[in-house]
Amino acid sequence: MADQENVVVENARGCEETRCGQCYRPNVDILEKPDELVVVADVPGAVTEKISVDFADGILSVHAPVDASRADGRTYLAQEFGVGDYYRSFRVSQEIDPSRIAAECADGVLTLHLPKAETVKPRKIAVQAR
Repeated sequence: MADQENVVVENARGCEETRCGQCYRPNVDILEKPDELVVVADVPGAVTEKISVDFADGILSVHAPVDASRADGRTYLAQEFGVGDYYRSFRVSQEIDPSRIAAECADGVLTLHLPKAETVKPRKIAVQAR
């Protein structure tokens, strides 16, 4: 596990972006494995083909638009679920190989794979007899 001072992914800080309509910050879990970090984000209602994952200037951004499909003719007695896009960004350290970042989405869960750069992976050093 990474020390507190060696955290590889953190929330990106800076100015808020202007967006039209409702926008939600999806909850995420970040797991550290020997070869990669895995970011798992809840994006219910998002269509895989419309999800955008971008990496620029050390910032990994996720935008998952959700179509407002409430115009289905139903009469709701209560509506507690909001409809809107999901947006989240993270500052990614140099310990990640950005050329190998991969993403997949299934059942409203987006999974991002952030492979560690070869220079930071743990390796076994052979000790030789003299």
